[in-house]
Amino acid sequence: MPELNIPANIPRTHSRFGRWLGTKVLNWFGWQVVGEFPEQGKFVAAVAPHTSNWDFVIAIAVKMHLQVRIRFLGKHSIFVWPLAPLLRKWGGIPVDRRSSHGVVAQVKTLFDNSDALILGLAPEGTRKYTPQWKSGFLHIAKAAKVPVVPMALDYSKKQFVIMAPLEVGEDIDATLAQVQALFPAEMAKYPEQLSGTAHKN
Repeated sequence: MPELNIPANIPRTHSRFGRWLGTKVLNWFGWQVVGEFPEQGKFVAAVAPHTSNWDFVIAIAVKMHLQVRIRFLGKHSIFVWPLAPLLRKWGGIPVDRRSSHGVVAQVKTLFDNSDALILGLAPEGTRKYTPQWKSGFLHIAKAAKVPVVPMALDYSKKQFVIMAPLEVGEDIDATLAQVQALFPAEMAKYPEQLSGTAHKN
């Protein structure tokens, strides 16, 4: 598998076992990683399309293969013993949805206080069909003043594609449409379940 050039600012795990295991899984399923990471070490990774449980397997294998530390959000209530240490080790970030400051403000503070942070989010929010994508990932990126880096699970080519970063403008709806257009239905494992597609009633 071709090696990606990963800039020094990107947070890493440096797990040799993780790299070995992730590489084995990708080779077993015949997947490749293409594209390149941006130079900046803080951004929101928008990973799509999400139509299958296999998406998680492939994405984790990519993360382990690249030895890149990607964080994710979780309800604060699940960060309890004995799960809490493991969830944090895997990159989990506890957020309190009941907080008066809201999730966006909580994550903005985390970005502000971090030298390097990649936050991975699934814009669709679920692997089942929904009429619209959720825009929360764009609000987080805008508030934190970091770009969004679209990352595609392209089952048609068996490629995990790291795309060019996008700056989030004032028009969130327009930016959402721009991001969504980067993920055509044929990329998905189950195209009929891709959220926001016109063929659903």
